[in-house]
Amino acid sequence: MPIIRHAMPGDLPALIRLESACFPPAEAATKEALSARLAAYPNHFWLLFPDSSCGEEATLVSFVDGFCTNCADLEDWMYEDATGHDESGRWQMIFGVNTHPAYRRRGFAGALLRTAIEEARTDGRAGLVLTCKQALIPWYASFGFACEGLSASVHGAVSWYQMRLTF
Repeated sequence: MPIIRHAMPGDLPALIRLESACFPPAEAATKEALSARLAAYPNHFWLLFPDSSCGEEATLVSFVDGFCTNCADLEDWMYEDATGHDESGRWQMIFGVNTHPAYRRRGFAGALLRTAIEEARTDGRAGLVLTCKQALIPWYASFGFACEGLSASVHGAVSWYQMRLTF
């Protein structure tokens, strides 16, 4: 069984490595952005480590992160400005769903997303919001997210679609 936990300050180097392995430079969060996020809302990072019986317990293979806000839509400024986090915010934004390429298609990202969804529900949030590329719309829809169409985001010069899961 994989180990899922929230982030701690010492996780920063592993988060940076994994983010770089998962996204092209134009889309990846910078070291500075990840550091600021980790300092502002470590309990809104969900980290997954493989089954400890595999001897890989210290290897971060997947993580999901994002902050809470009363803004209803995910906006580009949020990726870089961790001060926008509001612990009592109605919406849990999801900025990244990262799984190392060597560990994909094992259900790790799904396990983390289900954990984030359940915690947002337990915390009394209105729901979760994320943006994704068109090819991933069906995958997120399988978790109950509805596509709201093309996002206004220009992050990484890519077309993004806003997805929302409302409780």
